[in-house]
Amino acid sequence: MTKGIKLINVDFFPETFSPAVLYISEEYKVAGHLCACGCGSQVITPLGPAEWCFTEVEGKPSLEPSIGNWQLPCKSHYWITAGRIEWSYGWTEKQIKQGELVEEEQRQLYYAKREKRTKWYFVLQRVFQWFFPR
Repeated sequence: MTKGIKLINVDFFPETFSPAVLYISEEYKVAGHLCACGCGSQVITPLGPAEWCFTEVEGKPSLEPSIGNWQLPCKSHYWITAGRIEWSYGWTEKQIKQGELVEEEQRQLYYAKREKRTKWYFVLQRVFQWFFPR
């Protein structure tokens, strides 16, 4: 079963979330919505290369990867794709732990690569300044 979700762009989240609404603050790189299962829990997803990716086509939002609310009692698991909630299968505790480890490894790898690029940038900047002093 799929259910629709509409997009509202905000600077700041409202005090109370409305059902079936995905709030996006592109300035603060964060998305928020009420859990799709109807439990009423707020779900906050950071946006960025090492987190969730937000796209919008014709006003219809998508978030990748899936939303796995493992920390909530409902443990719901779904995708937000082109303005629709698409339910996924539930995960076992073992799958949840393994998924968390994979996510953390990917995050660490992203930041390690970024740090390495940053170090090279400063080295190249110093070489450039040596050849072209002001």
